[in-house]
Parts: sequence; structure tokens; C-alpha cells
Amino acid sequence: MTSVFYTLAVLACPVSMALMMFMMMRGQKNGSTNQSDGPADRAEIDALRAEVEALRAGRAGERPQHPLR
Repeated sequence: MTSVFYTLAVLACPVSMALMMFMMMRGQKNGSTNQSDGPADRAEIDALRAEVEALRAGRAGERPQHPLR
């Protein structure tokens, strides 16, 4: 009888890990179908990239500042 409990205890970890992995994979499949990469998203990404480049160009002309001064 005690060997049954030991067997169940040993199998509890791998079985629970497999169940968690299955649930996580199922959640990823459902979440990825809601994401769209349409033209509006692409335009927003391009605008944000242009803004980042403009900020980097503006920062390149400034003198580097030390955080303690």
C-alpha cells in the first residue's frame, strides 16, 4: 500500500508539469489569433520609429551629461 503512495508522489510532479505546459500552449494559441498586423498597426509602428530616430538625432548633438552632476 505504501508503494502506491510513493508511486503517486513520484508521478505527481511530471504529470502536473505536463498539464501546466498543455494549458500554457493552449493559451498561446488563443491569444495569437487576436493580434492583427494590419495597415493601421504598421503605420503606427513606422511613426514611432521615426520619432525614435528624431529623438536620437537630437540627442546626438547634445553634450553627454553625467548623472551625478
